[in-house]
Amino acid sequence: MKKKEILLFVSAWMKLEDIILSEKSQKEKEQYCVLSSIHGLLKNEEVNSQKQIVDDGYQWLGESRPEVLSVTDLIETVNEVSKLSIAHEIMVNQDFCMEESILPPNSLEGRFMETMYNAFWDHLKEQLLSTPPDFTCALELLKEVKEILLSLLLPHQNRLRNEIEDALDMDLLKQEAEHGALDVPHLSNYILNLMTLLCAPVRDEAVQKLESMTDPVQLLNWDNQDPERGIFHVLGLMKMDMVNYTIQSLRPYLQEHSVQYEQAKFQELLDKQPGLLDCTTKWLTKAATDLTTSSPGSLGSPSSSSLDRSPPNWATNNSEIPNPTMVLYQGYLNLLLWDPDNDDFPESSLFQKTLLMDRIRLQEMESQLHQLTILASVLLVARSFSGNVLFSSPEFVNKLKCITKALTKEFNSRPQETMVSVSEQLSWEIHQGLKDMDLTALSSENTSSLKGQLQNIAKKENCVRNIIDQRIRLFLKCCLVHGMQESLRDFPGGLSLIEGELAELGWKFFNLMHHNQQVFSPYYAGILRNIIPPAQAQETEMESV
Repeated sequence: MKKKEILLFVSAWMKLEDIILSEKSQKEKEQYCVLSSIHGLLKNEEVNSQKQIVDDGYQWLGESRPEVLSVTDLIETVNEVSKLSIAHEIMVNQDFCMEESILPPNSLEGRFMETMYNAFWDHLKEQLLSTPPDFTCALELLKEVKEILLSLLLPHQNRLRNEIEDALDMDLLKQEAEHGALDVPHLSNYILNLMTLLCAPVRDEAVQKLESMTDPVQLLNWDNQDPERGIFHVLGLMKMDMVNYTIQSLRPYLQEHSVQYEQAKFQELLDKQPGLLDCTTKWLTKAATDLTTSSPGSLGSPSSSSLDRSPPNWATNNSEIPNPTMVLYQGYLNLLLWDPDNDDFPESSLFQKTLLMDRIRLQEMESQLHQLTILASVLLVARSFSGNVLFSSPEFVNKLKCITKALTKEFNSRPQETMVSVSEQLSWEIHQGLKDMDLTALSSENTSSLKGQLQNIAKKENCVRNIIDQRIRLFLKCCLVHGMQESLRDFPGGLSLIEGELAELGWKFFNLMHHNQQVFSPYYAGILRNIIPPAQAQETEMESV
């Protein structure tokens, strides 16, 4: 890459960071809740705001105690975490984009914002209608409009940038206001013409509606609950469009440099908070213990007995020394196999700092894995009673899948009741399917047995469910060890009915963990050298997938 291209990329990326940090949408609010706390702290220095930022940033501050850290340090740390999160989100989430946020009209926040907006705009109207007019608030709004317009410009649009600086020279406008010569209609027309030039085609209609407004207060109105939305609302949409355009433009460059960028950002955090990797050490130690103490049939499933915080002593235990790469893969698998009811290992240590940004995604994968286990168990039992002829029909299988997925949405909270409903519905569907194909219907005894076996799937110790669970784990482990292509060629028996769904889960898990390994492998390697004897570590160096 040429030097000029690199400079343009860095400049655009820094601009994108700042835009996203100031324009978080409601969709990303949960993932970036720390940011809203920072903005609240900057605007309001009361104790409650400071406490909120301490609480939100604490999980990224290792074992440090909040009372010995300054608010400035917390703000700086969380801001760096946010930038790291943005880069990571763009990299791993191809659908990442900014969306317009609309507060529910009857919500407490919505009513509060409406009251504040009305008070401000009433005050602005009163200022403009006074004799002589008072342009204090209007000048502040024009200053904000200018800043937004400048933020919408591309790096090479220097001529237009100079033109905006001249036309909206705040010192000159302030002098005109003091002498009663501020031409608000002229400024409004200039701003609208500029918006027409800069906006995406999808915003043309919104800008045209603004041109029909004559009331300056209505024209400047930024209340996004108001159907007659003004300049500020449309500028906000234009800024959102620019963010999304910049994301799409930078994604190829970010994919090329994302590993180095995330490593550099994480190293900056680690330099400030050396304890960030403490939980990572516990996580890998547990994975090493799980890998060496599990039986061959258990596929390295996590157990509550492996909670020793110190590295295992393989020489004393006569255990086989594990390969560092396999320890890491076992740690990745534990993320999807963690059971809060049977595993005393804390969730905060499981989703430690190197995986914290993917916590929501991994929890969704864990939920999908559980759903697929139940779905595959149900289909396997149903096929054993109805025969291969009925299940050779893709339409019939897809119908059973849809029914099972719909009925098992509340399986975690009501397993017994859920499986009773599944057994009743599926037994009827199988009876009807056999009848439609002129096949022998199930006897009352077989129907009763079918219902009973389907209902038994609600029990964790159910043999069919356990076999399916082990084979899904084996498939995911093979995805990490051998790669997706080879794993798909050697698909585990009994899972062919969910091959599409399981392959999709496998790709998501493989891609996410592969990226994590690329970014954090230097840190994992250093930790594993302390867990696994040095001599063995030299023989079994960490490999890439």
